[in-house]
Amino acid sequence: MNYLDLTLPTPEENLACDEALLERCDEGLADEMLRVWESPRHFVVVGYANKVATEVNVPFCGQNALPILRRCSGGGTVVQGPGCLSYALILRIDESGPLRTIASTNQFVLERHRGILERLLQAPVHIRGHTDLALRGLKFSGNSQRRKRRALVFHGAFLIQFDLALIERALRMPSKQPDYRANRSHSDFLVNLAVPARQITLALRRGWQAATPPSEIPLERIRELAREKYATPEWTWRFDTAREP
Repeated sequence: MNYLDLTLPTPEENLACDEALLERCDEGLADEMLRVWESPRHFVVVGYANKVATEVNVPFCGQNALPILRRCSGGGTVVQGPGCLSYALILRIDESGPLRTIASTNQFVLERHRGILERLLQAPVHIRGHTDLALRGLKFSGNSQRRKRRALVFHGAFLIQFDLALIERALRMPSKQPDYRANRSHSDFLVNLAVPARQITLALRRGWQAATPPSEIPLERIRELAREKYATPEWTWRFDTAREP
């Protein structure tokens, strides 16, 4: 498996990168890959089907110049930035293998990550809800996927040393929540692992046997997607009847 440690200059480019890598694998132009990145800038990301005004404290984000973007995969709304280690797995779909359905893919990837993190943390890690990883009942990782015909991207993040109070201010209570959340606030529901990013990265690389650098990075396609899709209000606000600044 290829390994790519790449943080691009803007939030839009970092979101576009995962989609561009997925496209290349689906077209048979690239191998499977593990990418890791950590944005130096905070930003809000809604899941593909989310309504911005429902999930995000839009006035707060506007007052604090906090960008609001939309990703290509499902799941809930998150805040990313320093102290949040993001990753993407680009995997080929085998119709007879563990990635054949959304549910089986969730189980396959999260079980591997659960084992990786348990060995690293020396503490029980649990899969909760559909795509969360939790420690002592507190969420430290959320994940989602997007599927194409021959490949998929499974991506998410690990809270390491993140500003949880910022999440409390930037996001509203989610419109959908797993039972184990029990209506807890963001601050009471989330936890930082307080583990260096390099240790998690190394553990992920070992767990997925990701070592080989990719032969090519589709930078032109990434910039195109960032410019024409991820940076546009039409994409971000596509499910809202009215747009707020």
